[in-house]
Amino acid sequence: MTATTQTAAQTMRVRKRSGDTEPVDPAKIIRAVARCADGLAEVDPRRVATKTISGLYDGASTEELDRLSIQTAAELVSEEPQYSKLAARLLAGYLDKETRGQGVHSFSQSVALGHAHGLIGDGTAAFVATHARKLDDAVDHDADLRFEYFGLRTVYDRYLLRHPDNRAVVERPQHWLLRVACGLSHTPSEAIAFYRLMSSLAYLPSSPTLFNSGTRHTQMSSCYLLDSPRDELESIYERYSQIARLSKFAGGIGVQWSRVRSRGALIRGTNGHSNGIVPWLRTLDASVAAVNQGGRRKGAACVYLETWHPDIEEFLELRDNTGEDARRTHNLNIANWIPDEFMRRVEADADWSLFDPAEIPELPDLWGEAFDRAYRAAEEAGRAVRTVKARDLYGRMMRTLAQTGNGWMTFKDTANRTCNQTAEPGNVVHLSNLCTEILEVTSDDETAVCNLGSVNLGAHLDHAGGMDWERLRETVRTAVTFLDRVIDINYYPTEQAGRSNPRWRPVGLGVMGLQDVFFALRLPFDSAEAKELSTRIAEEIYLTALETSAAQAASAGAHPAYQQTRAARGDLQPDLWGVTPTQTERWAAVRERIAEHGLRNSLLIAVAPTATIASIAGCFECVEPQVSNLFKRETLSGEFLQVNSYLVAELKKHGLWTPSVRSTLKRDEGSVQGIESLPEESRALFRTAWELPQRALIDLAAARGPYIDQSQSLNLFVASPTIGKLSSMYRYAWQTGLKTTYYLRSRPATRIQQATVSPDAIACSLENPETCEACE
Repeated sequence: MTATTQTAAQTMRVRKRSGDTEPVDPAKIIRAVARCADGLAEVDPRRVATKTISGLYDGASTEELDRLSIQTAAELVSEEPQYSKLAARLLAGYLDKETRGQGVHSFSQSVALGHAHGLIGDGTAAFVATHARKLDDAVDHDADLRFEYFGLRTVYDRYLLRHPDNRAVVERPQHWLLRVACGLSHTPSEAIAFYRLMSSLAYLPSSPTLFNSGTRHTQMSSCYLLDSPRDELESIYERYSQIARLSKFAGGIGVQWSRVRSRGALIRGTNGHSNGIVPWLRTLDASVAAVNQGGRRKGAACVYLETWHPDIEEFLELRDNTGEDARRTHNLNIANWIPDEFMRRVEADADWSLFDPAEIPELPDLWGEAFDRAYRAAEEAGRAVRTVKARDLYGRMMRTLAQTGNGWMTFKDTANRTCNQTAEPGNVVHLSNLCTEILEVTSDDETAVCNLGSVNLGAHLDHAGGMDWERLRETVRTAVTFLDRVIDINYYPTEQAGRSNPRWRPVGLGVMGLQDVFFALRLPFDSAEAKELSTRIAEEIYLTALETSAAQAASAGAHPAYQQTRAARGDLQPDLWGVTPTQTERWAAVRERIAEHGLRNSLLIAVAPTATIASIAGCFECVEPQVSNLFKRETLSGEFLQVNSYLVAELKKHGLWTPSVRSTLKRDEGSVQGIESLPEESRALFRTAWELPQRALIDLAAARGPYIDQSQSLNLFVASPTIGKLSSMYRYAWQTGLKTTYYLRSRPATRIQQATVSPDAIACSLENPETCEACE
């Protein structure tokens, strides 16, 4: 510590919680930081203490001193990743003081205080009180050492229960995880086992479960899918009401809108003409913005529209930043629900007919050959509102994606053809969800529901340099059991949701940290080995999930709608893709068990985006490549930079972790391709999503598709999108059998300007796909 800092510190005093003041003691601060830095060889406690003291003012509180030390350590993360661990440990200590200040010294005391203030549910409070000693003994606060700073900061800011008056937290991170486990458990041993799995960060449920399990509002499902309202005023307003109630308790919404008549259509009851779907969606947009999910995040919804609807072109303009604002929606996401017939006509450069749903009401409920026959018959009967060139409309879709990232491409026929729930006529998948990974049947009477959780693949590596397959199987068995448990405990905000979920019992087990696995095993994202491992992981998870669900069916019974599924007819997901799995003996055994007992769950696998829970777990999101080697993290206390820790280790190995290299990383927006002294093999390994061929991302997704019975949130990344790149890329995604895609990510400065789409650009990209830069 410098003499100047030492002198300044001697003249300052800090105010304790009691109100007393004491002189700032630099040595004491250094010792406190050093205790937290134990085992972090690259961390300099004295440097953190010095910077902390230099930022203090005379009369600052001890709480401010603690917060400043946390922030100081976090700001050094871009120079040394181990400072993230130090900042997390300092934050954990701060949380310990804050909860003790509320009189909380144990898990059972935390639950009792939360219950007294109306935060914890009666059932959970009674469960914990009955088993207090065993549960208190199970808490392992040393598990906080697993957190990186940004993960623990996210937990503190958003997930921990707070005193309703002074807003101080009433539970520590390990109390939170055990409370979540208790809210879903029948016995203390169950709760402790589930707590230990979550505490290891090898698996986490989705945010609604982490928010609400064990509380008075047990809405733990992530996603709700609503069929299109009928073309009636009462039905439309009932949908608004349902969406508001669902969104209130932290549910992401997907809603179809293809049954509502188009602009200019005759309204026979009044002899007037319809204003189309846009005014209705404007109202929905305002409603979604108004619903705040418990102060944790604003409401969110995605509207799906089928490609034959006459308002499709106006629909594609909803998110534009130009044009008439009265015909724009700034909160709703939009997605295209695309039949194969449209894509075939794009390929053939043919015409595409648009039909008013009031005149051809059967189209939303048809898919595959039945849709094709009805669509062509309506064309031949001259019932189209108008006809457009298929490629022109496809080009409009590409422009919307490039300009807004929205207007997601999702494929109706593939979704229905490969869904376990669509074996019976009338059971139709009409849409996906907010993040495009859920595919479930809906109707006017049934709102589809799904609860999610994700396995952290990076936490399932063994010491021999490969996947720990047995540990992965154990995690999947536990995860499926507790995802299924949500269905029975869950609070359903609407009657339609409460009717659908117990009948189908779908769950959505996903993954995160695939990029961590590839870094750890030194597999470039687009390598054949990476694709093979990704597919092997997907098969293992789906197969184990089936085994678990079949075992639950043997003891608790198959889900009530089991006889209406493809599984009841002997068809599992690989059969629907025409793929032969690798583990033949296990597959044969699980088929026999399913034939005998059925399945407890109609659907099991869905790969969600995991943006928040991946941050908590300290891993890369879902199945995505890294977007950058340099991240800007935002917390309530400010922003700080974070560097890919795998890259830092690689650079240190080559003696390249220097200030000049750090400057190069910042200048090149997290790319290492300009660091010529880094070996080519390393530069290939640490390419970002912008530097990878997007064909590789699509190929990996398609290869794991036969083992995903719902879908995947698949973002695609094109720094400088052109109509040609996008046209061939999404055509390729459809050809490989992807059911859905998610955002198109592009660099803001390079997005396509408002312009007329060139048919020549589309024709070139579709007819000469080998020239597609995006898919090289």
